[in-house]
Amino acid sequence: MNKVVICGVNTQNLPNLNQDKKMELFQKIKQGDMEAREEFINGNLRLVLSVIKKFSNRGENLDDLFQIGCVGLIKAIDNFDLAHEVKFSTYAVPMILGEIKRYLRDSGAIKVSRSLKDVAYRALTAKERLTASLGHEPTPYEIAKEIDVSPKEVVTALEAICDPVSLYDPIYNDGGDVILVMDQLSDREDKEEKWVGGICVSQAISRLSEKERKILSMRFFEDKTQTEIAEEIHISQAQVSRLEKNALISMRKYIT
Repeated sequence: MNKVVICGVNTQNLPNLNQDKKMELFQKIKQGDMEAREEFINGNLRLVLSVIKKFSNRGENLDDLFQIGCVGLIKAIDNFDLAHEVKFSTYAVPMILGEIKRYLRDSGAIKVSRSLKDVAYRALTAKERLTASLGHEPTPYEIAKEIDVSPKEVVTALEAICDPVSLYDPIYNDGGDVILVMDQLSDREDKEEKWVGGICVSQAISRLSEKERKILSMRFFEDKTQTEIAEEIHISQAQVSRLEKNALISMRKYIT
């Protein structure tokens, strides 16, 4: 975090409440005691801090995330029931996390329709639930069945809320030139380059012997093994391997 003060709150001075104190304050909260409510909120702000640490590498403003997390904490306090027989922190953390996720989703750079966001939220919730019950990450089909939508809707919704990637984001740096995302993209519309490349390959193949052309055709177009080719043209597998290697070397030299 590397911060002591967030939203004017000195995080080093946040109180720690034991379980008995929490129960005592919660009983007063249910009776309408606002001072007890304030003390209970302050005593649980560390929960908010622990959750927003998960998002510290996203470039988001931590003050904003802290405020949103506090909203989730207050909602958890308002909805918590002692009859649940679970610790408040166990109940509150998913509420805080959900509030922050909704904020990040709704404030994204790419605007997504409300209906799509709702499907994505339901899918994420179902994913967490199924992961816990199944012991593995569920497939889109399992999530779709859980929330009663099509697998296509699940995939579309989850893709819609993903953070966009800039073409200028670095993906590799070996100490010299930085390689960006855009450097790894090919131009699918460069038909002239493909056309020239196709001519070069065709000419390189035409320079091979008939047996070499036949071997390459069977290997790369008919997907046959060297052993199968050897049996079909009545030579050894070692000969097939040597002819294939020589043919590829010859083509590479011609093209380059």
